[in-house]
Amino acid sequence: MKSCCICKRSGKEVMLVECNKETYICTDCIKSIARQIELAEAMQPRPKADTTNEKKNLPKPVEIKAFLDKYVVGQDSAKRYLSVAVYNHYKRVYNNATKGDEVELEKSNIIMVGATGTGKTLLAKTIARMLDVPFAIVDATVLTEAGYVGEDIESILTRLLQAADYNVQQAERGIVFIDEIDKIARKGDNPSITRDVSGEGVQQGLLKLLEGSVVNVPPQGGRKHPDQKMIPVNTQHILYICGGAFDGIEKKIAARLNTRAVGFDTDGKRSDIDRDNLLQYIQPQDLKAFGLIPEIIGRLPILTYLDPLDRKILRRILTEPENAIIKQYVYMFKMDGKQLSFDDDALDFIVDKAVEFKLGARGLRSITESIMMDDMFEFPSSSKKSLRITRQYAEEKFNKANIHRTE
Repeated sequence: MKSCCICKRSGKEVMLVECNKETYICTDCIKSIARQIELAEAMQPRPKADTTNEKKNLPKPVEIKAFLDKYVVGQDSAKRYLSVAVYNHYKRVYNNATKGDEVELEKSNIIMVGATGTGKTLLAKTIARMLDVPFAIVDATVLTEAGYVGEDIESILTRLLQAADYNVQQAERGIVFIDEIDKIARKGDNPSITRDVSGEGVQQGLLKLLEGSVVNVPPQGGRKHPDQKMIPVNTQHILYICGGAFDGIEKKIAARLNTRAVGFDTDGKRSDIDRDNLLQYIQPQDLKAFGLIPEIIGRLPILTYLDPLDRKILRRILTEPENAIIKQYVYMFKMDGKQLSFDDDALDFIVDKAVEFKLGARGLRSITESIMMDDMFEFPSSSKKSLRITRQYAEEKFNKANIHRTE
């Protein structure tokens, strides 16, 4: 009877592939061998690439910010911080690839604080378009301590390895964007009451990644394949960019700014505070008060903020960027041979509703979608060649969608 030459299972149990007239191998063993080959190749030391030409093409901070300006409206402060951080990361990568340098450059991880819909994730995705280093975006909300339901901390590096096609040396010079980092803040004031498996425990697990150490990474995920061979990854030169909404941190900032407000305000210092944008006064101690442990704050030395989106900025976001929402809808109709246009009053109506809902730039998409839904369903089959969206038309479609603002 035919059987696998490795695991000895018969053809009734598994699917066999003929190697020659007398030798067979099952598909399970073939897959196992293929995985072992991939891991062996990933573990092999690779010669350092020649970075001479890459140094010449190194994008300057001004060039990086100019690229961000094409897709992200406003947020000049965050763009400048990101541009400098990415540029210095490039220099760090090339400096460490050069032997004989006396000074070893250290990385400066960055943390961005901003309300939902202000563009934190968009900034990270836009930077990924122009980078020639591996880039991975991970969500901190799914991370838990090892042994609990969720993803291990090492899964962050698994994503980076996948982005680098399992080239360890490429991954070790990559950039990771950790989104929703505020969701792993300490849940209680006293960490010893209960085990905070998705809060402080995750922060402590992140320390070894942010600081720089050799981490054994499961290439296929930690729990699904517990017997897999680990890949050691040195995180010393991986740049981490963190982002979070930190909802409610304004109260911490306001409390800190008002600590000296005893009696009458005789010096007038408090009158200079912009209470509509308290995030611009954020300091590391505010992150500590919110629930981040001091150790992780110290490993994120660059702290920047994103401005809240006012009506003027939302209006520009709707039409100006290269991937603006209105441009996308016009292009979708153009693909069907139809012409779509929006009156300025209709665009103002969309912006007004976005301000009312307080959802940031994401609100623009949902409101426009509710207005255009009927037309996107009916117009491709219609004989009409053009559609003009007026304010009255937009109001009728929006009210028909039965979307109401909730307090």
